[in-house]
Amino acid sequence: MCMCVFGITDGSMFVKSVWSVKIAMNTSFSRAAKRSLSFSGRTSVRDLAAKDGELRVFIVAGEVSGDIIASRFMNSLQTLSPFPVRFVGVGGLMMSHQGLNSLFPMEDIAVMGIWELLPHLSTLRVRLKKAVESALTFEPHVVLTVDSKGFSFRFLKQLRARYGLLHRVTTPRHFHYVAPSFWAWKGGESRLKGLSEFVDHVFCILPFEAEVCRSNGLAATFVGHPTLEDVLELKINKCVDEWKVQGDGEEFRRNYGISSESTIISVLPGSRLQEVTRMLPIFSRTMKLLSHREDLTAVIHVAPNKHVHNYITNAVCDWPVPIVLVPGGSPCMKYNSFSASRVALCTSGTVAVELQLARLPCVVAYRAHILTEWFIRYKAKIDYISLPNIVLDSSVIPEALFGDCTPSQLAPLLMDLMHDESLRQKQISAAETLFDLLDPLRRVSGNSTQNETTPSMMAASLVFNS
Repeated sequence: MCMCVFGITDGSMFVKSVWSVKIAMNTSFSRAAKRSLSFSGRTSVRDLAAKDGELRVFIVAGEVSGDIIASRFMNSLQTLSPFPVRFVGVGGLMMSHQGLNSLFPMEDIAVMGIWELLPHLSTLRVRLKKAVESALTFEPHVVLTVDSKGFSFRFLKQLRARYGLLHRVTTPRHFHYVAPSFWAWKGGESRLKGLSEFVDHVFCILPFEAEVCRSNGLAATFVGHPTLEDVLELKINKCVDEWKVQGDGEEFRRNYGISSESTIISVLPGSRLQEVTRMLPIFSRTMKLLSHREDLTAVIHVAPNKHVHNYITNAVCDWPVPIVLVPGGSPCMKYNSFSASRVALCTSGTVAVELQLARLPCVVAYRAHILTEWFIRYKAKIDYISLPNIVLDSSVIPEALFGDCTPSQLAPLLMDLMHDESLRQKQISAAETLFDLLDPLRRVSGNSTQNETTPSMMAASLVFNS
């Protein structure tokens, strides 16, 4: 999920947003789900599936975080549906575990930025055409796109237009999971108005988004932040305490032969090849500066992206400190490594929320193409890049952005976090407030949703009952 956005100027928007529907898989929730969606005059998804003897879903995710969200949605929908569910579309490793054979590698559309897109335009056009044609042939009851708004919205718009040209009596419902970060940009809210032409409903992961979407004519529901689902999944491993994941750091050290004297730094360079190739060399030079003062081991988290894996494997051969590569796809291994770490250095993204969930203090870094950075400075109307800072409207997590994202800036920030207990405690304490805000039920009633249902289950219920 691309959360490279730059803070909210008014944190009070969270207080004004009210979540009034109890998220539970019971009769009252089903009624709320039906009220939440309005498709007057159209046959329901449930009835269409009953008529055809199966539920057909065309699904698209364009990056690692979206792959995780989509796979959880797929699992939840299959759990809910009394009919067989058939999926066709584009996704990654996690979606393949739910039975999807991707039309093409997800990495082909995992591109972000502005000028960074130019070398990939030809491939993106070809992939877009293939996705649209495949969806038309499949004749789905539901189309769900997850994040990756550049590709997703073009796909949904073209698909809706093609259905119009074909004069189809029944057209699929169009859902989009993860609202675009309209609140981050000057004039961003005005762009929501046109989305209702080809997006029927948006599933929002931040509590203030749904109200703003609806005020601009776009149906939307806040389903909760997907990182909360890590806690619910890891209950199986008995390493969860409320909205906190405490992994087994000692086990991680034993498994990888890391001595108790070595200070572990978790390094998370990103999930897309273009950001990893830009950020990993900066992180390497940062580790070199730190190695003169500390006995370090760098634990590098490798996203489940074959291009990223190949690049990192080759790049770390000459790293200045001992390294351990942790493959993506195992939440328990990831959180075990977080628990073994003293601090983390990460590229801006969903991982900043995951680190808060593990109560691991971190520094967030971000660089882009120089023209993209200029555009962001000109168009952004917010102050921060990392989601925790945005939600809390506070610079709790140190951020090194653009020209300030250098080893000489990053190294002292990390040193301070390693040795200054007051700075560490500031981040750890802020995490409790963060997850109170991201938990839709607790924000209103003071009770947690943990024993109720998940964001993906709520999204699946809204789709099935539409």
